[in-house]
Amino acid sequence: MAVPQRRTSKTRKRMRRTHFKISAPGMVECPQCHEMKLAHRICKNCGSYKGRTVVENN
Repeated sequence: MAVPQRRTSKTRKRMRRTHFKISAPGMVECPQCHEMKLAHRICKNCGSYKGRTVVENN
């Protein structure tokens, strides 16, 4: 069974984990109501997508 001969140092462990990070979602401005929304999704505020109303808000 493979057993490490030396303990992994904090520096080496942190260098390996530099890619495990959270990324911000792709936010864009809605062209109709100018609220921030996720890209390629219906606007939660006005219910429009690609310039036309898809969902009617009550």
